[in-house]
Amino acid sequence: MKTFSAKAETTDRKWYVIDAQNQVVGRVAEKAAVLLRGKDKAIFTPHVDTGDHVIIINAEKARFTGKKEEQKNYSTYSNFIGGQKNESPKEVRRRKPELIVERAVKGMIPHNRLGRVVLKKLHVYAGAEHPHAAQEPKAIKITR
Repeated sequence: MKTFSAKAETTDRKWYVIDAQNQVVGRVAEKAAVLLRGKDKAIFTPHVDTGDHVIIINAEKARFTGKKEEQKNYSTYSNFIGGQKNESPKEVRRRKPELIVERAVKGMIPHNRLGRVVLKKLHVYAGAEHPHAAQEPKAIKITR
């Protein structure tokens, strides 16, 4: 018996749309990360991109649980002296609301070359409109 190993070029890619309105950020990100990696497929291979495209709409209306909206802190560093910047989710939501969901998904996929390829299949939009209607994305419900 031979071991099956999937190939990225022969993988059938589907499109999914997730509505993040009134959904918890972490649960939306977890579902998106599973679909992006292809972990829900029978042909999942850890070192090959077998995932699908994911569209997340209404990212500005996603919510946090507890007091994370006030207490959470997003930190970046430019590698220059005094180059550390800190932002709360309220400030990030005001500046660029898609960034909250994108950062949550990015933290749930591998931090290597494969992860960078997988992240290109994530499309996040602040509002309810998206330009991918021609791909006929299938709606995914977040349960829990």
